[in-house]
Amino acid sequence: MKFLIVGLGSMGKRRIRNLMRLEAGEIIGFDVLEDRRKEANEKYGIKSFSEFEEAMRENPDVLIISTPPDLHMKYAIIAAQENKHFFTEASVVDDGMEELIHLLKDKKIVAAPSCTMRFHPAVRKIKELVDRGAVGKPLSFTYHSGQYLPDWHPWEDYRKFYVARRETGAAREIVPFELVWLVWVFGDVRAISCFKGKISGLDVDIDDVYQLLLKFKSGLLGHLLVDVVARYPTRYFRLVGEEGTIEWSRDTGIVRLYRADEKRWENFLAGEGIPEKGYITGEDMYVEEMKAFIRAIKGEAAYPYTFEEDWKILKLLYAAEKSSDEGVHVEVSP
Repeated sequence: MKFLIVGLGSMGKRRIRNLMRLEAGEIIGFDVLEDRRKEANEKYGIKSFSEFEEAMRENPDVLIISTPPDLHMKYAIIAAQENKHFFTEASVVDDGMEELIHLLKDKKIVAAPSCTMRFHPAVRKIKELVDRGAVGKPLSFTYHSGQYLPDWHPWEDYRKFYVARRETGAAREIVPFELVWLVWVFGDVRAISCFKGKISGLDVDIDDVYQLLLKFKSGLLGHLLVDVVARYPTRYFRLVGEEGTIEWSRDTGIVRLYRADEKRWENFLAGEGIPEKGYITGEDMYVEEMKAFIRAIKGEAAYPYTFEEDWKILKLLYAAEKSSDEGVHVEVSP
């Protein structure tokens, strides 16, 4: 297969590494910025183009859309119209998504929105434990996901890429990124209450903290804190069940299960793999995500997430923002 990477920024380069590790096929790239094209050529030896139409004339089989989020749908719709398999990075803007979903109904291509955290080994272990009733009925959880925004891309000015814009702001993007796995593990959300705001002195006009209270249809109550102000990068999760507790911290790479009947803790290793230089997150879950996409293209297994599901997750983000802006609890439509 021939893969066209649309956008050669941080995520585009990560996808090149993923595909190379999987020995997936030929890789070409497109980006309007000359320095990114040059870097992709020097680091990975791929041919790249400054014009999207020129890249498409190379007749790629697959598009990996790694542009800023507000451009995902533009290229996804083109890919669907051209009957090309395609993958998009994490969503935060739904403009054009309804059109895309309608367009895909008559297509036999694989259309794959990112669901990276569902491939995280810790998340998979948490789901396994919950599904087999290791803690009994889940009652409540708290989860904090935070990392200081200037540390996201330490090689560039955080004020000059898409995370500094209000519509595609960093914390706003991470809320659905995390909800994708929380809903996978715990089911649909029934109601949301939220506070968000610009709290820090970061030199950007974005909300840098989101505090969400989630009521799930199962009755489970959850607290999700997303921020881009935490000076120490954090992912910490704690679930309380009727018969035990599950904890996970990215610091240790361990999921812990407390069994109340035995009054003991059991540990499960769930590391992220080795991070690329300059990053804090390992590459393994991104590789597994690409592997699932390629398997779907080959007809070996369905890709585990759809644009209908992705749109539903984005509506949870918008409900949270409505709650904060209007000072109300928001009931979530089925």
